[in-house]
Amino acid sequence: MARPLSEEKRNAILAAAAEAVGSLGVSASTAKIAKDAGIAEGTLFVYFPTKDDLLNELYLALKADMKAAIAAGYPTEASVKERCEHLWNQSIDWGAKNPAKRRALRQLGVSDKVTEASRKAGMAAFRDIQSMLDEGFQSGILRQQPKDMLGATTDVLTDMVLEFIHRDPGNIESYRRAGFETYWGAISNK
Repeated sequence: MARPLSEEKRNAILAAAAEAVGSLGVSASTAKIAKDAGIAEGTLFVYFPTKDDLLNELYLALKADMKAAIAAGYPTEASVKERCEHLWNQSIDWGAKNPAKRRALRQLGVSDKVTEASRKAGMAAFRDIQSMLDEGFQSGILRQQPKDMLGATTDVLTDMVLEFIHRDPGNIESYRRAGFETYWGAISNK
């Protein structure tokens, strides 16, 4: 009878993978990930049969972690602008607190190692945000544009603001605020 897998080891592998992928990209070796997780490389493959399985599970875990952070205190009854600002602020806070996770998610987001099924599952967690965007488009508050373009705008501006915060962490609030004003100007009909 096989022993049950340890959730603690699984989480250690995912944490080590986030660090490695965040700094080295998807080419980070499973040997490095296993070593950083404090396990033998063979043990990694007990939890994740292939490296691609590990990368896809990491992608989903990072999406879930980010979703949990941005959903905290989400003002469902607020205006589209207030909801966008909440999501912006929470996303910036998550990225500032988790730079390796953010870098890993960016790496995985452009990797062909992440399957279409994983991408769809990762986006499914953000359905309420999609609904809010649809509401904004229908009401005319948001500028009509492809959602992929809006997503890319979000990613680029988030990365820019996080870079400023990384260089000057004492001014997180001013960068977050200025970033949102720029973001809102880019996506709204004002």
